[in-house]
Parts: sequence; structure tokens; C-alpha cells
Amino acid sequence: MITVGLTGSIGMGKSTTAAMFAAEGVPVYDADAEVHALYAKGGAAVAPLDAAFPGVVVDGAVDRTLLSQCVVGKPDELKRLEAIVHPLVGESRIGFFQKAVTAGADIVILDIPLLFETGGEKRMDAVVVVSAPADLQRERVLARPGMDEAKLDAILARQMADAEKRARAHFVIDTSKGLDDARRQVRDVLTRLRAGPLDALSEPGQ
Repeated sequence: MITVGLTGSIGMGKSTTAAMFAAEGVPVYDADAEVHALYAKGGAAVAPLDAAFPGVVVDGAVDRTLLSQCVVGKPDELKRLEAIVHPLVGESRIGFFQKAVTAGADIVILDIPLLFETGGEKRMDAVVVVSAPADLQRERVLARPGMDEAKLDAILARQMADAEKRARAHFVIDTSKGLDDARRQVRDVLTRLRAGPLDALSEPGQ
């Protein structure tokens, strides 16, 4: 089974691209969705985050806005958050792999926003980076409710530059030319992954 890391900076179209892989029958693990579940009422992260960051739990669930205020621009607090959440996400990922093996999947996609930033690419057989021009990225993100230039810049400061991600990818999917073109690229990636041994893939950035 080939393990593929899917990543890309905010506003690049990663979630839409992940859905395209899923539509092709490939199991997709969504790290963000898992974090949402961990933060929801009854989620495994609620109690430890309440203890670490008093006041971020509202009505039994973690308020992501309040939590963000506690960690954005504060590296030490961010590390404390990651030390709590990352192991819990890892546990859920094990269950995903078990289901994929049982289903006989030949490829799985792990949708991980901070794949490179956390060193997760080392555990992948291949990496796909979703990208788009910077002006289109900003246009997409600033159209989101509650988003402004300052918030976007703070998020981008946490993320590896898009150019570096593309340079380290085995495959790059450009989402600037519409859904049909992106879908064609997704199918091309799957064809190339299934075509032969993984060591025949081009080196990252090629």
C-alpha cells in the first residue's frame, strides 16, 4: 500500500483536491477533520486542553478561536498544544490504516496541512503539494468570513513557503485553472503512482 502525503498552504485548494482523490476511490485521512472531532464535545482533547489552556473550553467543546488566541505568535504555547494534540491524531491515524488494509486499498492519502513543518514527509512514500499563485491564494482566504490580512499573515508565518513545498514535492497539483484541470492532475498522479516501483518516481522537485 502506497502512503501519499497531501499538503499545501492555506487557500491553495487542498481540501477540494483531497475530495477529488476520495472521488477516485482512494481512502483519505483528513487530519483537520480529526482535530475537529478531538475538539468537539466528548472529544479526547477537550480535558487536556482545558487543563493546559484554561478558558478555551465552552459548553464542553474547545473553542478554536479562543485556543488560537492562546497560541498564535507564541511558539512555546504552540509547542505545548502540539504535544497534546499530535499523539491523539496519531492514534486515529492507526485506525485509518487498519481500515484501508482491510479494504484492500493500494493507495492511501494523508491530508496533513503541516506535513513538512512537522517532519511528516519522512513517513510518506510520496508527497503531493497543492499550489496556486500567491495573489489567488490571498483572494481565496480573504473571502472567508472573519479573515483579514493580519490573521492571514500570522497563519502564513507558521507555514513553510509555497515555493519550498513545491521544491520538495514529488507531485504538484496547480488549482488555478479550474476544477476539471485539477481533477485531470489528480488522475495523472494516481496513474503514475500505480505505473511502477516507487523508486522510479522523479526526485522531489523534478
